[in-house]
Amino acid sequence: MSMSDSDSPFQGDRKFKQIGHDRLLYEMIRTAKRPDSKSNWKVLIMDKVTVRVMSHSCKMAELTEEGISLVEDINKRRQPLPNLDAVYYIQPTKENIAMLLADMAGKSPLYKDAYIFFSSSVSKELIADIKKEPSIKPRLRAMKEMNLEYFAIDSQCFITDHGKALEELYGDEEISRNVDECLTAMANRIATVFASMLEFPFVRYRAAKSLDPTTMTTLCDLIPTKLAASVWNSLMKYKTLPNFPQIETCDLLILDRSIDQIAPIIHEWTYDAMCRDLLEMDGNKYVHEVPSKTGGFEKKEVLLEEHDPVWLELRHSHIADASERLHDKMTNFVSKNKAAQMHQGSRDGGQITTREMQKMVQALPQYNEQMDRLSLHVAIAGKINNIIRETGLKDLGQLEQDLVFGDAGTKDVINFLKEQTDVTDEYKVRLLMIYAATHPEKFESDELTKLMELANLSPDDMNAVYNMRYLEAAPETIKFGNKKHGLRKDRPCEEAWQLMRFYPMIEELIEKLSKNELPVNEYPCMNDPSPTFHGASHNVSARVLDTPSAHSMRSRRSSFARPRYSDDGSSSESILRRTISEYHKMGKRIFVFIVGGATRSELRVCHKLTTSLRREIILGSSSLDNPAQFVEKLKSLTPTVDENENKNENDTEVAETEVVE
Repeated sequence: MSMSDSDSPFQGDRKFKQIGHDRLLYEMIRTAKRPDSKSNWKVLIMDKVTVRVMSHSCKMAELTEEGISLVEDINKRRQPLPNLDAVYYIQPTKENIAMLLADMAGKSPLYKDAYIFFSSSVSKELIADIKKEPSIKPRLRAMKEMNLEYFAIDSQCFITDHGKALEELYGDEEISRNVDECLTAMANRIATVFASMLEFPFVRYRAAKSLDPTTMTTLCDLIPTKLAASVWNSLMKYKTLPNFPQIETCDLLILDRSIDQIAPIIHEWTYDAMCRDLLEMDGNKYVHEVPSKTGGFEKKEVLLEEHDPVWLELRHSHIADASERLHDKMTNFVSKNKAAQMHQGSRDGGQITTREMQKMVQALPQYNEQMDRLSLHVAIAGKINNIIRETGLKDLGQLEQDLVFGDAGTKDVINFLKEQTDVTDEYKVRLLMIYAATHPEKFESDELTKLMELANLSPDDMNAVYNMRYLEAAPETIKFGNKKHGLRKDRPCEEAWQLMRFYPMIEELIEKLSKNELPVNEYPCMNDPSPTFHGASHNVSARVLDTPSAHSMRSRRSSFARPRYSDDGSSSESILRRTISEYHKMGKRIFVFIVGGATRSELRVCHKLTTSLRREIILGSSSLDNPAQFVEKLKSLTPTVDENENKNENDTEVAETEVVE
């Protein structure tokens, strides 16, 4: 039995998500087999967390190909299958170990033998519990820590699945009760990223902003510091693993949502972000209507993911650019594809010869697949453009960006609210949240309240605006140039499209980190043992952290089998090939983790900087939120005005009762 991670025998160049996929599929599932067995079928048993880890990384067809005949939930009653082996991929918890022992101990185990893989580090106490049961030992064919308990939702993004982190960590005292528990769980999952990839990071973090001795540092302000310490402690457990690097191989920067209040709420004008913001999507699932065989329309569910070359090519493009390119793609496709030409000829009443018909039939499967894909994206882009026109979103978007760059103020917001009376409540809330972030002094006056009354916001919506104060940025870091309320300064922009002026703050931070220009007093490092490190001069940069070049022990040059990519014949397929081929010679990875939720614009920046910096930038967060989700979370940070009034009334009634008694 092996209790440690190990190098895999497979070779290939892999990106972040591919590593997790290959480890689960090849290092775990494929190795769980008997060399002398004629049948390779087995049962895969997971818990509610590991099943989601698996679903983000592998497809059911891939599991079946590796011999998985059935997937089961460890917490549910299961049918005995004594002729099949079981693969357990579970969290190392007391509850899971108890279920495991109930399955495999005794005279009549549910399965023949068991291969046990833990998603994170397992305690000695739990191992002792397993060893106490004498009947289970001969039935355990393997036991190993996979150290893979994160959710890879993009080729360069993972979440720890702490969707309520913002409320638990940044709300008022009555709501924020589980700070240490939340941060510890988050840190453990972050650490499995590095254990799984055999990377040892420089752990940098945003320092507490209140460094004035006369000012008390708040708990919220210390969250990046506390998380960094917890991640560091978790990493120390993995340093004893075979092949785990003993010197730093990458960078980790831990931030929180206060570094950029704008990114979660401003309208981002890329194709990907517009889909998440304006369309009703469930994760990556989108339901659209297609013509049915019987006439009329039927609903069809599609996934907007990286296996789709059109999506991969256009997702980070401005919606106007994406729309133009989709139109060109459709035109070129119809003009060059024989099946499309013949299909069009038949529709126009033209004669089709037998030979032409034969060619058309041969081309139809590929034609249908490509046509369906292009038609899908043309329809989505058309729907988004209709929403933009119908809601007057361009005018709102312009005002949002002008506020962020200090080119608009209170009067502009008042005029907009008076003139644009048909703007939705959601758009008004987001506009006033941006206004509150750019005008934090308004929290101390009644001007913000008057603006919200002018917008006719509900108490619940007002709460979202007021709660922006919990994410208030450091005073010395939020102003740029001579513009009093500007939260951004203009940068050279390669995009010629309107409303692409905005950029997330992590773009600057990642660039500075890559250049070793992050000030160490603002972004200290857990790795540095010097007691003077955290109090270094503002001008001292991270150059003191430079070390000889080191790479991940599970590097891009020594890993699993080269993945197979389908050739779907579309003009976008080259994007898939180029993504792999250009990835061959990259520098050290950079990981950026944001507590409180990340955004699509921040993910876009990570993809963009991966190309420009020649370093794979991996975004991590407690969750990946669209604007509507973030607004709902802001509302939950404190009780609404009505709830406070009810609470005060109840407190008064209790006090009066006590007096009477």
